[in-house]
Amino acid sequence: METLIQKGDVNKTEPKVNSISDDSGKTMKALVYHGPGKKAWEDKPVPVIEKTTDAIVKILKTTICGTDLHIMKGDVPEVTDGRIIGHEGVGIIDEVGNSVSSFKKGDHVLISCITSCGKCEYCKKGMYSHCEDGGWILGHLIDGTQAEYVRIPHADNSLYPIPAGADEEALVMLSDILPTGFECGVLNGQVKPGDTIAIVGSGPIGIAALLTAQFYTPAEIIMIDQDDNRLSVAKTFGATQTINSANEDAVKKIMSLTGGKGVDVAIEAVGIPETFELCQEIIAPGGRIANIGVHGKSATLHLETLWSKNITITTRLVDTVTTPMLLKTVQSKKLQPNQLITHHFRLNQVMEAYDTFGNAAKEKALKVILTNE
Repeated sequence: METLIQKGDVNKTEPKVNSISDDSGKTMKALVYHGPGKKAWEDKPVPVIEKTTDAIVKILKTTICGTDLHIMKGDVPEVTDGRIIGHEGVGIIDEVGNSVSSFKKGDHVLISCITSCGKCEYCKKGMYSHCEDGGWILGHLIDGTQAEYVRIPHADNSLYPIPAGADEEALVMLSDILPTGFECGVLNGQVKPGDTIAIVGSGPIGIAALLTAQFYTPAEIIMIDQDDNRLSVAKTFGATQTINSANEDAVKKIMSLTGGKGVDVAIEAVGIPETFELCQEIIAPGGRIANIGVHGKSATLHLETLWSKNITITTRLVDTVTTPMLLKTVQSKKLQPNQLITHHFRLNQVMEAYDTFGNAAKEKALKVILTNE
């Protein structure tokens, strides 16, 4: 592991780079999407400074997200042939544009999955995911982090300094899954002390919701999945009950556990119609359904049964507004997201890593770490 460099004050006398990089002839290796079911580890040009607010970051560690699997299946049609995938990681700044004031070459940084200009109408509302010149663009609308280098637009608002001595692998979990589970699941679900909550999906995002829900001391946290290994892991992370929906009727089990009422909060953390419909079946009157999953297909909304039940249904793309707070909880060891990491690969083993992550039940995989050595 390289020695971490503390972020200090930018040296005002140090000359900045030109707004256009001179590295346009260099190449790097990257994971490239070529349509549903097609990907390749291939040469791509090293990214260059395109705007004065950009930074070029050398990737040190990155990971694969469930959203990346949705992309590979063709569930996110905006992702076009030739796109470098990935929206999570930590790295070291290789170059900054003239207008970047908070970072300099050599700083170690956490990359947010959401790009924020900090100035538009949506950013001023804290809705960074809908930034008019950003949002979720990395590995989606622009090239992403499963590469040796990545260009980060609006670097001042889209990067976070890594404290000296921090566990970089743990911080990769702060790029996306922890703020996503917390904001889209726990906060949108308005989890309160004493609540009974069900999290449908015990993958990394579901576990992130499980971990952060415990900030609010719910009475019960019921995890639902079809993978016994993931349910076992969820138990060690604080789940009070687990249900394998492949082996038993999840609705009947939930009703048995709740005296026939259902749960106060149902968090959908998979992204398929069946799991969203399950949330509708298990929610109690006055309850909240919080959708996290990335849905590539239409799901039925059962208003014929929900219209009279005072149900709140929320959707959200993570805004990462809670990342600074979560960073503090990780630094203080209140959260230990490195426990989610089950597999390690070199970055050039990314194709193997996708096979492992895509066969999570067989491989007993939660999060994989890819290290650029």
